[in-house]
Amino acid sequence: MSRFARCALLAAGLLGLNLAQAQSETDLLRVEEAFALTSTVLGRDAVQLEWKIADGYYLYRSRIKTAKPGEGLSLGTLELPAGEQKHDEFLGDVEVYHGKATARQPLSLGSTGNTAEFSVSIQGCHEREPKICYPPHITKLSFTLPPAAAAPAANPLAAALAPPAADSGLTGSPPAGNLKSALGQLGKPALDAPMDTGTANTAEGTEKLPLPPEQAFVFETIATSPTELLARWTMPKGYYLYRDKTVLSLPDGSSARLGQGKWPAGKLHKDEHFGEVTVYFDQVELPIPLQRDDGKAGKLNIQAEFQGCEDGGLCYPVMKRSASVDLPAATAEQLKAGNARYAASVADKPAAAAGDGGQSEEQVLASRLSGDRLFALLSFFGFGLLLAFTPCVFPMLPILSGIIAGAGDNVSTRRAFVLSAVYVLASTVVFTIAGVAAGLVGANLQALFQQPWILISFAALFVLLSLSMFGFYELQLPSALQNRIAGVSNRQQGGSLTGVAVMGVLSALIVGPCVAPPLAAAVLYISQTRDPVFGGLALFVLSLGMGAPLVVAGTAAGKLLPRAGAWMDAVKAVFGVSFLALAIWMLSRILDPVWTMLLIGVLAIACGVYLGALERLAEGASGWSRLWKALGVILLIAGAAQLIGALAGSNDPLQPLKGMRGGGTAAGNSEHLPFRSIKSVADLERELGQGKPVMLDFYADWCVSCKEMEKFTFTKPEVHAALSGYTLLKADVTANDDTDQALLKHFTLFGPPATIFFASDGREIRGQRLIGFEAADKFAARVAKAGR
Repeated sequence: MSRFARCALLAAGLLGLNLAQAQSETDLLRVEEAFALTSTVLGRDAVQLEWKIADGYYLYRSRIKTAKPGEGLSLGTLELPAGEQKHDEFLGDVEVYHGKATARQPLSLGSTGNTAEFSVSIQGCHEREPKICYPPHITKLSFTLPPAAAAPAANPLAAALAPPAADSGLTGSPPAGNLKSALGQLGKPALDAPMDTGTANTAEGTEKLPLPPEQAFVFETIATSPTELLARWTMPKGYYLYRDKTVLSLPDGSSARLGQGKWPAGKLHKDEHFGEVTVYFDQVELPIPLQRDDGKAGKLNIQAEFQGCEDGGLCYPVMKRSASVDLPAATAEQLKAGNARYAASVADKPAAAAGDGGQSEEQVLASRLSGDRLFALLSFFGFGLLLAFTPCVFPMLPILSGIIAGAGDNVSTRRAFVLSAVYVLASTVVFTIAGVAAGLVGANLQALFQQPWILISFAALFVLLSLSMFGFYELQLPSALQNRIAGVSNRQQGGSLTGVAVMGVLSALIVGPCVAPPLAAAVLYISQTRDPVFGGLALFVLSLGMGAPLVVAGTAAGKLLPRAGAWMDAVKAVFGVSFLALAIWMLSRILDPVWTMLLIGVLAIACGVYLGALERLAEGASGWSRLWKALGVILLIAGAAQLIGALAGSNDPLQPLKGMRGGGTAAGNSEHLPFRSIKSVADLERELGQGKPVMLDFYADWCVSCKEMEKFTFTKPEVHAALSGYTLLKADVTANDDTDQALLKHFTLFGPPATIFFASDGREIRGQRLIGFEAADKFAARVAKAGR
């Protein structure tokens, strides 16, 4: 297949099919105005064609074709002058015309009749912003030639542009001067393209014109049962459909869900752009399992995106069609059987059958839940063990240890185990409930608990716990209020199992784990199969895996903690500092980074002073005393650096003095990717399909892994290099309002972090979707795979 035969595909892809936006940006000329054609009869054996090309436009030399001679007429080879050399980013080195192009068309008409009719096909582009290419445009010409007996010398005669034949069944040429109608034809084959099925003969030196997409690819859908659809594509001879460029979907808010259809065996085809792909000729039928929430009869709207080509000729842009299907009523037994077939199809989904570049990690894990269930549960327990050592779960360790340390001076190993188990089970139950709710109704309970007043309240609770560790209540509060607060604090610290359970619940909702592939997989399984029992069991086992190391650490803490005495007071002081650090960490989700750095600095300096950084060592001080003083000095310096950095304009606690280096803020900003913010699905759709690949990152201030990606991945040079050709978008879902939730549901996301890649035609590359944090080197490799 020649490169120019693919031109329509590439051109329409650049258009992005967003015509309203293009019209608002500039008044693009209709194709007849951009490339105005006049013709002159040179004699009975030749016609001259001349195009006046508007400023800012150019015409492809190789796309000027004449075809479809009338009865008794034959066309010779079109004579074109050399064009200007131009390097096209998609088509390579080509020849184009600017300003004007003149061609001579030799012809031969029989001795009877003086009227000659044929079609002319051209294609050109607008080379200024917005840079778009018109699809092939076809014009039918009619000429009156001199009589055969006495053909005069050149006698100029303006050619009349003939409308489509009355019996051709084709209508819809845009009226002159109607810019909106003309723009509506961009990215579509000309409406007067012939309805040729490939059987008509063409004269030597002419080109058969392609069919309109509606005739080249006929799409229809019917319901073969209450829980199964049949999609069918019918193509004329010589046309084929790509399997891995075909995606079926239902509108947002539909109560039904499409399973994975079973494609029949196709034909392997070597494609110059996509490599070896599977295609279908003539006709292909795709049965699709359907999951329904109720058995009522009604209509179902199904949407299809697909792409295909003429064999050895034109490759069409991605086509979008919709169809309405009448669904019959279904019994309870039919619904149950249909749901089972749906779940099985999701589990057996081929890697590249949906045109999305394969399955993402959470899809693979969700499919695993539909297989061997015992093995799946064991796997999810193992995933939980791995998640226990991530920054999202780590803050729960000092909370639990502090609870045990505050439970009393002589906590037995058994008591420590009971406290740890209650804490973990409480957090596990809430974690499971939150996941099931997200799968069934899309409500992320953890996101709902990230409101500022809740975070401030929980931070205040940590401060109260820290004060009780330091033993300060009696020094700062009246005795009546002191007794009441101390009683509450003691219960929360672990004096009662109810208090420990409350802390476990709060930890799961507020501190809780970030969204990770196993969690997203379980939620995806619940949303797809409507099986909250097994999906919830998977979540429960996953959270047990995350909690197992906490139980071990808590039990060990009960055994290893020193007994009553000065050592125990020191241990409590350490946990008191940990609680203050957790309070600052909670507030960092809503505070300006400068205030976070100031709080960190104050806490570090206070710890340094407490460790004797400003005191002289006694004569003959022990090695331990010298070690604590050294640690105190380090904390004192680190705290001072935080304060100085905050006052100097830095906002990075890990590099507080970075803003004081040469280049200051400019140097820091150069490390950050140039994201553009979006809020809604409509905002995203305006950015897609503009001829460039797109990366969309989901972010929230309360998402720990999101900040890890911001700090440790998006700032790395290799990531910047990999994303150099991408449009970068960021969706900040911190507010978690209705618009944020609609955007998350559009992609079946439980919450941030998530990174989604789109091809230049706007199609998601699902196989490279990222849930959670990923190191820079692996992320750069993921970007490279998405760009293939």
